[in-house]
Amino acid sequence: MAVTQGELAGVTDRFVDAIFTRTAGLADYRPSGISRRELLERVCAGGYPEIHELPAGQRAGWFRDYVRTTIECDVVEMSGIRKVTEMGQLLRLLAARSGCELVMQSLIEDSALERQAVYDHCGWLETIHLVTTLPAWSRNLTRRVKKRPKVFLTDPGLAAWLMGKTPAALENPIDPATGQLVETFVFAELRRGLTWAETEVALFHWQDRAGGEGDFVLEAADGRVAALEVKAGQTPKREWFRWLAHMRDTLGEAFTAGVVLYGGQHTLPFGERLMAVPISALWEC
Repeated sequence: MAVTQGELAGVTDRFVDAIFTRTAGLADYRPSGISRRELLERVCAGGYPEIHELPAGQRAGWFRDYVRTTIECDVVEMSGIRKVTEMGQLLRLLAARSGCELVMQSLIEDSALERQAVYDHCGWLETIHLVTTLPAWSRNLTRRVKKRPKVFLTDPGLAAWLMGKTPAALENPIDPATGQLVETFVFAELRRGLTWAETEVALFHWQDRAGGEGDFVLEAADGRVAALEVKAGQTPKREWFRWLAHMRDTLGEAFTAGVVLYGGQHTLPFGERLMAVPISALWEC
């Protein structure tokens, strides 16, 4: 089972609870100052504890064996499906879409499998916890909200291996996989962090046809909402906050915080209830 960066370090993070105390919950955060390269190394290693006990050169073999044995042992045993090669190929296609809207027709066309086989295989990949989806959120911010879920691999290290990405490759500023994998990393941290947060929270994404989006929307049981954008860049930009400000102004007092988690090393205010915060806050806060 994959764990968070905090669990690997033997600490329990409180990031989810912090963003529901408005930005005051993050204002005193003092980042440890991890480098961009260290962040990307954490992304590519992921959260399986066994990986962190291996030299970097042996990790690819571990991921390969893990996928094969998980599919062969779990799926074949439970379902009797024998086409494990097809399922592995589909997993690779899903890795390339991690952090993106799940458009089944596109997946079917790229996989060259029968439509029903794609749906069946995706179901099994969710059952064995290699893949998951994140539902869309709506509170009538616009009338053109997209309803498709996002798809994520449950572990960013596994996604990086399936995509053939290394920390060195992800340092390329124009590689689109960097943003996808960093978002997958953040998702994995949030998803597990929700399980011990004192605040009861459901996790969503938001996107509309006008271009507005929130990478992650956290809605508390009492109706309060916090929103997160994830950026791999190291220098925060005001335009990163456009849609977070829109959500704040639309939701009013129900909106607790809009946070851009980014690859830099400073916590910076960007307006009322808006902050840029290093990604390391996920496990250091």
